[in-house]
Amino acid sequence: MNRATRIATGIALAFGIALQACAQSGNVEAGRKAFGKCIYCHQVGPSARNMFGPHLNGIVGRRAGSAPDYRYSAAMKNAGIVWTEENLRAFVRKPGKVVPDNNMRFYGLWSDKEAADLVAYLRTLK
Repeated sequence: MNRATRIATGIALAFGIALQACAQSGNVEAGRKAFGKCIYCHQVGPSARNMFGPHLNGIVGRRAGSAPDYRYSAAMKNAGIVWTEENLRAFVRKPGKVVPDNNMRFYGLWSDKEAADLVAYLRTLK
C-alpha cells in the first residue's frame, strides 16, 4: 500500500469512527420527544415517582433493579448489570433480549437513532 492510500484509509477510518460516535451520542431534544413513548409507565424530573415502571432519574450508572421502593421482576433484580449508555440503548431497542423475562411490556424503539436520542435525554436526568 502506498503512502497516499494509507493516508486516505486512515482519514476514512477516523471519519467512520467519528460518525459512529455521533450516531451513538444522540440528540437530547429528540430524546425528550422520544420519551413520550415512556411516560405511560415512567416518570422523570424533580417530582418523579415510581409508577407502573420505576422512575428513570439517574438511570445511567445505576444498577439494574435497584430504584428504591419499586417491585422489580426477579429477572431485573438478578440481571447483574449497571446501566451504561450502551446497554440502555440495547435495552430500549429490545428489552426482552437484554434482560429476558423482565416485566417491562414494551416491545422496543424502532431505530438505533431513536434509542441513542432517548439515552442522551435520560443521561441529563440526575
